Amino acid sequence: MNKITNNNSNSSIENRSDFARIKEALVSDERNSEYTRRGIMSIYQVDTAAQILIIGQAPGAKVEENGIPFMDKSGENLRDWVGVDEATFYSKKIAIMPMDFYFPGKGKTGDLPPRKFIAEEYHEKLLALMPNVKLIILIGEYAIKYYLKDTKKENLTETVRCFQEYLPKYFPIVHPSPLNFRWQAKNPWFLEDVVPVLREKISDILG
Repeated sequence: MNKITNNNSNSSIENRSDFARIKEALVSDERNSEYTRRGIMSIYQVDTAAQILIIGQAPGAKVEENGIPFMDKSGENLRDWVGVDEATFYSKKIAIMPMDFYFPGKGKTGDLPPRKFIAEEYHEKLLALMPNVKLIILIGEYAIKYYLKDTKKENLTETVRCFQEYLPKYFPIVHPSPLNFRWQAKNPWFLEDVVPVLREKISDILG
């Protein structure tokens, strides 16, 4: 069962080789050995032609099972927020690079946090192979903290509220999980004011 989504069929031979080397490194990384033994491959989506990059938290249990990034309820919400259909979302135009490429497991109050080494050791290598990215969507606290560093606000809500400050490179948003319905109910401005701008930016980039 194939558990990886790498849409790099139109990449140059050199870049395909680079992507393949990264994939092989993930498979052989001892820290991923538990997944490899169970036949679970890293789950992400990359292509040299990608214009939009989505950086989320980590695959959930359902995505670990189907092997497709955001092929779950969170993904349905996200595709609605960004205003693209499923075919576009899984095309070479959009890359998906979570903070962890594997489901980290369940904790007492939800999924465990993404393992830090994936972003620290693999993100930069993949980013270097995607020179056409014009917008990076940062989903949730882990991605926002890692990429915005000291420029983030005192909490996630305020960072998302001030999204204009991080453009044109980054666009921070909350996680599209259905479990975030309470946050959305308390912050109606997100769907009213932020999501329309997100859709417009993506539409402009993808043409």
